[in-house]
Amino acid sequence: MQVGLAIDVPVPVDVPFSREPQGRAPRLCCPPMYESFFGLAREPFSVAPDPRFLYLSKQHRDALGYLNYGLRRAGGFVLLTGEIGAGKTTVWRAFLEQLPPRLDVAYVVNPKMSVQALLKRLCESLQVELPADADRPGAEADLIDALHGHLLLAHAQGRRTLVVVDEAQALALPVLEQLRLLTNLVTNEDKLVQVLLIGQPELRQLLEHPEMAPVAQRIVARFHLQTLSRDETEAYLIHRLTVAGLTGPLPFEDEAIRRIHRLCRGTPRRINVLCDRAMTLAAERGQHRVDRTLVDQAASQVFDLPGLRQLGPRQAARWVAGGAAAALAVFALTRLLPPWQAAAAPGPVAGASTPSAAPAASAAVP
Repeated sequence: MQVGLAIDVPVPVDVPFSREPQGRAPRLCCPPMYESFFGLAREPFSVAPDPRFLYLSKQHRDALGYLNYGLRRAGGFVLLTGEIGAGKTTVWRAFLEQLPPRLDVAYVVNPKMSVQALLKRLCESLQVELPADADRPGAEADLIDALHGHLLLAHAQGRRTLVVVDEAQALALPVLEQLRLLTNLVTNEDKLVQVLLIGQPELRQLLEHPEMAPVAQRIVARFHLQTLSRDETEAYLIHRLTVAGLTGPLPFEDEAIRRIHRLCRGTPRRINVLCDRAMTLAAERGQHRVDRTLVDQAASQVFDLPGLRQLGPRQAARWVAGGAAAALAVFALTRLLPPWQAAAAPGPVAGASTPSAAPAASAAVP
């Protein structure tokens, strides 16, 4: 099964109004879709998690390999981390399709919960009958007993249990400790529960907490998902556009792809947002090729880059290009000067013709 990336696409704020006869309220006109303009059968960067659009880079395939290795260890914790929008959910959904049929999965999507709420969620997910007084304070022991009985029965039937926690960086320390205690449930030969933690880089920092040493020592496999390289970004675009029905040449120029990769830092979700807007702008202008200028215009509309929000499209493109050139000039100057002079190299001159927010914005633009 292939799963696409779910993304949030901002709605343009400058949607034109249609002219209506006097006395009627104006109604919004939807901007034309770009699929027909580019000869596509469907949206290549849709917000829907369409499995047909799944793109597995080498890193994503490596992550799947580590997850499968950890699953074969049949115990302890498996850890998958990555930046926001790097494709962790994509990997997890692909992993889910590869799981053996005799594996029961309990999926926790809201990690901001108490220990008692966690135990109730696991019971419900595994279809374990809750104790009659499961909601009373202090019912954790009864819930654990109910879970233990179910896990022993499942093990006797040749079944295994995997607990998956998404956004695990939001787990409270007592809840993480309770998950560790669940992995202590064993028979004479096998552990009854295995835990997969999926989260942002903060999860790794959480596990470095001294109180979490018992959990960290239980991790049998871990993988940190990096963002896409420049070549992977191009392959990603080709894949999604091909699945969408593209038969002609890639509508993105090479320089535009390099710009997309740099602005998005190789993050698939950001790439989707930016490319969707860039292709919309291209269709509105009747351009069948997306160039760097168009990418910069789209970036000024969909990314929160200080100093660009108040500029027009052409000004925004010039500002982005000028900021990059200025940064390169300063870098070259400091490389040419001796070390004792490089430290004192001047920064941007006050009152220059660039926008006042330019120093802050240049830090935000990759």
